[in-house]
Order: sequence, then C-alpha cells, then structure tokens
Amino acid sequence: MKCLRSVAVTMVMGCSLTLGQVPALAESPPSESPASPTSAPADPATADQGVRSTSEPDAPPGSSRAQPSAAEPSASDQAAPSASRPATPPASEAAHPDPGPSPFQRWVDGHIPAPSAVLPGTGSAASAPGVPPDSAALWHAIQSSPTGDPFFDATPANIAQYAPGDIIESRDVSWPAVPMVFLTVVTPVQRAVQVKFRTTNSAGAPSFGTATLLLPFGRWTGPGSRPVLLNAPPINALNRRCTPGYVFSHGYDITAGNGNDFVPSPTMWAASRNYAVVIPDHEGPLMAYAEPTVAGHIMLDTVRAIRHLMPDQFGQSRFAMTGYSGGAIASYAATMLSSEYAPELAPYLAGAAMGGLPTDYESFAKTFDGTYASGLMLSVTLALAREHPEILTRMNHAAQWAAISPIKDVCSSTISDIGAFVPYAAVANMRDPLHTEFADMMFRRLSLKGRKAGMPIYIYNGVHDPWMPVANAEKFYGEQCALGVAATKSIVGGEHIIGYFNGFSGSTQWLGERLSGVPAPNNCEVAPRSDAAPRSGTPSPGR
Repeated sequence: MKCLRSVAVTMVMGCSLTLGQVPALAESPPSESPASPTSAPADPATADQGVRSTSEPDAPPGSSRAQPSAAEPSASDQAAPSASRPATPPASEAAHPDPGPSPFQRWVDGHIPAPSAVLPGTGSAASAPGVPPDSAALWHAIQSSPTGDPFFDATPANIAQYAPGDIIESRDVSWPAVPMVFLTVVTPVQRAVQVKFRTTNSAGAPSFGTATLLLPFGRWTGPGSRPVLLNAPPINALNRRCTPGYVFSHGYDITAGNGNDFVPSPTMWAASRNYAVVIPDHEGPLMAYAEPTVAGHIMLDTVRAIRHLMPDQFGQSRFAMTGYSGGAIASYAATMLSSEYAPELAPYLAGAAMGGLPTDYESFAKTFDGTYASGLMLSVTLALAREHPEILTRMNHAAQWAAISPIKDVCSSTISDIGAFVPYAAVANMRDPLHTEFADMMFRRLSLKGRKAGMPIYIYNGVHDPWMPVANAEKFYGEQCALGVAATKSIVGGEHIIGYFNGFSGSTQWLGERLSGVPAPNNCEVAPRSDAAPRSGTPSPGR
C-alpha cells in the first residue's frame, strides 16, 4: 500500500503541471482542435466538427426532441477543446517569452524518458526549447477512463443539432437510485430519472451533461408548481464513475464514493419539504473538476432540461441552487453566467446559495503550492487541462507519465492525499510556473470576476477556514452588493468542514424562502454603484 501511495505521489507530481506553467500555445493550437462554434445548433452537414471536443466515447441515439445519428465517434477521433475566452494572449504576453526550465527541471527531463514510446510526439518543451510539442495524443490519454455505460461515455455524432438544454436521452433509474439515496443521505424518494442533455463547453463548443431528478413521495399541494432544488455536491473527482449520476444508476462502489454529499444534505432538506431535487454531474463529460464555465453551463442547462422533460410539472416551477466547496463552484458559476447564457430562465431562478467558495484561483494556487493542500491543486490542474489543453505543453516528463497514469481516475476519497507537499515547479518545465504571463492569462480565463449575479445570492463561510479565507467571501459579497445584487452574507464559526455544518441551517432557510416565493432580502451595507449592470446579457431579475 505504501508503495502504491509512493507511486501515486510521484505520478501526481506530473499532474501538477499548474495553471501557470503553460506558455501561450494558444497562438498555434493543435491541428485537431476545432474552432469554437457558437452555442446555437450547427448545420447538420458540419455537426461533427463541433461535437468531438468534449467527451470520450459517445452515446446511442435516443432523444425525445431530436434524433441523433447512430454513428458514434471513438475517443481517439475526438479533438481537444480549443482555448476558452481569449484564444490568444494579449500582444504584451506573446512578445515576452516565458522563462525556460530551471537546472533541476532540465535534470528531471534528462533522467526520466518521455513517454514517447506510448504517445509518439509528446516530448517536453524543456527537451526541445522553442518547439511546441504535439499535445493531441497526450490530451486523449489524460481523459477519464470509460465507465462502460454509454449514457455517461457517449457523445451523439450530431450533437450540434441540439440547442443547449435539449434532451438527448432520459431513463428511469429508480433501481438502484432510490435505495442509494436512502443509504447515503437518509432520504426516502419515490422515483429517480436521469436526463442527458446538450450543453456547452468552456470553448463554446457543443457538449453534453447529465443529471439525476429525484421525485418525492407526496403530491404537491402548495401554491403553483412544485419547487425544484439543484444540489451540487462537491464531486472533486477525475473519473466519471465517481459522479453522483453514475453511483445512483449503478449502485455503491467503495472506490467511487457517493459524490461527497454530506448529512445533513440539501437533498434531505428539500425532500422533507416535498420539493423535487436535481443533482447535476457538474464536472461535465471530461470531468473538468473546478472549471467554472463548464459547471455553470451544466447547472443552467439542467434547469432547461428538467423543464423540457416534465413541462406539465416543472415548466413554471421556481428553481434554486446550492453547493458547498467544490459544489459551490457550480452554483456560483451558474449565477455569474445566467444573464448571458440563459437569460430566458430569469423568471424561474429564485436564488443560489454557496458556501466555502473558491472565487480566486490565483490566490488559492499560490497559497497552497507545495503545502499539505497541494495534492488538491495538482488534481485540479490535471482536470483543467482536459478543457484547456495548452496546460499540457509545460509538463516535464515526470508529469507526462503522471497524467496518463491511474491518477487520472481518482475519486474524491483519495484526491487530496496524492501529491501533498509537491510544488508545481517540481513537475513543470519552466521556473516559477505560477508567476508567468501564461499563468496570468489562465487565471484571467478562469475568473468570473466582474460579472453580476443573475439571481439573488446567499454566501456563507467559516471564519477560520484556511482553504477558503473568509476575506475572499467578504470581498465577493461586497462586489455583488456594489453591483446591486440582492445578497445575504453569513460568516459562521469553524473551519472548512465545520463551516458547512454551521452554515447549513441558515442557507436552507434562505433557500426555502426563495422557493416559496418570498422576495429576497437585500442585506448589503453599501449602496449599489451607479453603473451596476451585468457585464453582458440581460439585467438580473429583481426578486
């Protein structure tokens, strides 16, 4: 076991590549990367060009809204997603080359052979300065291993014909999901339905998402349609079999966990109030853990899909969202992106609660580089490379081997153990990788700062949280207040874990009021700015 842990640590060092290690390959993306299509359905003749950028094996036909082709592109046929947001760095970045490898990094590449025998043409840039390697083969090799279930593995060949939120496939998974929900979060539900739908990746290309709808036993007798809670648990994993959706549909696996939901769970709370619950697999088909745009799009397209799936029951329902830690990334991103990505949902989005939220990736990465929390950061970096393949071009040979190792399939139960105390510089091929122009570009790309939440928000944080400092929660709250958002803040006792339990009651009470139609309070201490308007999209609703 110790030997296995040692191997894992070494391999995760490779995964650690870092948000900042990768020079601007965006100027010359891999030839297999598709141009970023819009979120609108593409012409059938060109549908395949935008499909293969976001998942591994693809799915069988079976949409209730449009019939996808039976052709299924293999994982080896798919291209890496193109860079999101700025496709190329600003001129000032491109004009200043990133620093080369340190003597230690050169030593690593000189003593550890590149995995070229397995993946031809993926040598490190440290071995061939100035020559960007072909990272396509490496990008394919770092993807999550298939689950064996086409529902999670397969992309329809003509996915671009669907609009975001359109249903590709749905299925009843009451067995084994109903007993699984009871065993994991002590919650009785009557029925479980999984839905697979079209969404959009970080580059704007068509992708798919999955989510599980849990229906309570009682008939809804309250006013209006039955409210719906989207619960985004902190999945924090690199393999699709670690998602709540896979566990609900295939039963408990000790190596997969249950998606890191806690007791008390928002699912338990919502079901006790006779609300419907939806649990999205918010990391997406590439398991791009912590990629905010992917998570936000999936949350919003989950709402669209549930409204399409049962329009008579949920077409006019209020939807609220919640998430903590890794799950808070999803609820946060959905609020920041809703006005521009799903403006038509504004009347139905009642609010979002988020706790222990990582809003500042740059601060987080630099604070925990080489510390006890570095294993988490290394895993995040590998996951982000699935959506941002430029990251791969600054791995040294040790990192390349790590990225294609079994590390790529770890679940949340082991994700923090591997790579602890390993600094990014140990696995990069450029000195001081977090302080480079490319790092700055990546941090900007991943940031949602400056946007206005498209719905009321509730922010809570442990006062002694060492991972998610309370100062960041205070700052985010102040920024949203200045933009005119109806915001509520709750700073509770405890660190990261205790903060969840201490904040649970307040967050669920706030969510219950929003789902009941009570107008959101505005507890901001500052007046909104005169220019408080969303950066793009439509104004947020004033509920």
